[in-house]
Amino acid sequence: MAKLFVSYHHKDESYKNLLKAWSANDNGHFDIKFDDTSVGVSIDSENATYIKSVIKTKIKESPDFLCLIGKDTHKSDWVAWEIDTAVDLKKNIIAVKIDNGNTSPSNILGVGASWAKSFTYDSIKKAIDG
Repeated sequence: MAKLFVSYHHKDESYKNLLKAWSANDNGHFDIKFDDTSVGVSIDSENATYIKSVIKTKIKESPDFLCLIGKDTHKSDWVAWEIDTAVDLKKNIIAVKIDNGNTSPSNILGVGASWAKSFTYDSIKKAIDG
């Protein structure tokens, strides 16, 4: 089973949960293990250094990095840091906009990301399978 690190803004957790549901209910066709590393704290909190080390380890352990791009994702310092970390670690980066009008984080552009055309099972699976 492939591991996939999912980066998302906390407001988009329901979409991350939908990915997990697809994985659990797909009879093996969406053969991915999702790592949920939601932190719920500010990137400049007292625990940020420790949290970053935990998240970096999770990204290292996952060959693929999926960024869910919601309405406010481009404003998230955590998502920006996770994208930069995935790029530094030379991960296979996949991006999907929850809505086509959402603004992409600037640091996901020009890094060779594969883009799912829409937030649908088929589009995301195709982008992951590359």
